Amino acid sequence: MFSSADVSEQPDVSSTPSTKSERTRALVRDIALRSFRERGYDATTIRLVATEAGMSVGATHYHFPSKHHLVQELYLDVQAAHRAAAEPLLEASDDLIERLGIVYRTGLDGLAPYHPFAPEFLSAAVSPRSPINPLSTESAPALAIVRGLFADAITGARTRLPVELEERLPDALTLAHLLLALFWVYDRSPGQVRSRRLVDRGLGLLKGALPLVRTPLLRKPVRDLLDLVAEVRA
Repeated sequence: MFSSADVSEQPDVSSTPSTKSERTRALVRDIALRSFRERGYDATTIRLVATEAGMSVGATHYHFPSKHHLVQELYLDVQAAHRAAAEPLLEASDDLIERLGIVYRTGLDGLAPYHPFAPEFLSAAVSPRSPINPLSTESAPALAIVRGLFADAITGARTRLPVELEERLPDALTLAHLLLALFWVYDRSPGQVRSRRLVDRGLGLLKGALPLVRTPLLRKPVRDLLDLVAEVRA
């Protein structure tokens, strides 16, 4: 299961640092995030970040022991911005499919600046042992933000789903979000329009399928599918 319980416990990445150590850490973090956006994964090194921060490499390592720790800060930053973009739009709609579309589309919007460098991040993250793999334990806090958005999209809709589906569907939608991001990495269409078309078509299929989940004949296949999603995440 994609944990959502940790979302409220995550530090506010936009909070103002109060101590010298916190200000130094925030400086290093900001320089690294800017470099990831402007230079990509490969060109952003601890040494480069340290130089731009006017610090030694050792001092930088004190705040972020490895480049992977900086990537996790990037993940949190991207998903915090995702949440900030999605929440006001979710408040304006109570249609389930529209609300799910908001989460997917704002997610793609937030990734857009990183598309030129996306293959670099994918190469670094693709190993199951990589700490920046989206399914790794280290990446769980950022992924929990995404799951929380899908859960909010479902529970805030006027159309209520069976309780079991409401509880477990966010995991399937989060996995679909990761698969969409993978497709987006390889999408060379202008503005990654193919990825957005995939969202539209997928939501269209979901819209047609959701009324059927109340049918006793389909409840077991749906449960089996959700069990499969849970197995993928385990």
